[in-house]
Amino acid sequence: MDTPTDRQQAILDHLAACLAADGRPPTLAELARAFGILPNAARKHLQALEAKGWIELAAGKARGIRLLGGRAPSPSSSGASAARAPRLRALPGGLSLPLVGRVAAGSPILSEGNIEAHFGLDPALFRPRPHFLLRVEGQSMTGAGILDGDLIAVHRTPVADSGRIVVARVEGEITVKRLDASPARIRLLSENPAFAPIEIGRDVSDFAIEGLYVGAIRRT
Repeated sequence: MDTPTDRQQAILDHLAACLAADGRPPTLAELARAFGILPNAARKHLQALEAKGWIELAAGKARGIRLLGGRAPSPSSSGASAARAPRLRALPGGLSLPLVGRVAAGSPILSEGNIEAHFGLDPALFRPRPHFLLRVEGQSMTGAGILDGDLIAVHRTPVADSGRIVVARVEGEITVKRLDASPARIRLLSENPAFAPIEIGRDVSDFAIEGLYVGAIRRT
């Protein structure tokens, strides 16, 4: 099978999540609505996934999408706080966590348009309880074991102690950094010496803590 693009992977994850939650794939219109794209664009993504061997499409059926091999590639556990592989299926008493993609400027982080998929995870994997997953972009937190493409579990809260790794909004952008806060200043620190600290000065009009990092899931 050829490797899917990031958007194609997100669609595979969404298909698997729909099958886990509802026992059936979405219609083309539902898929397009979930990703904020036109049905024709959604169809082209599905056709590309079929050409790469990840799915099979049944002509003339509204929900005629079949994942080959039973499921899409799923997350596996890694490093930080995950003790075992998260499960991409419904769990008795489990958590259903939204996966947040690129956040639209000015929108709440859990706005429907920002959510790519939902994952069912064992609640024992993370403490404190996470409220959403976020896909990491970039190499700024490699020293903390958080790599580009990882999914991180986030406990939603507007406050955090200095020294904690947080998800923060800065001038409309969402970033994952270590909080360095004192009465005199606030900085967001990277865990990679190639990246400079972000100084939260008086000229920063849009700053908020969105949540605490509580663990990572490595995509394989």
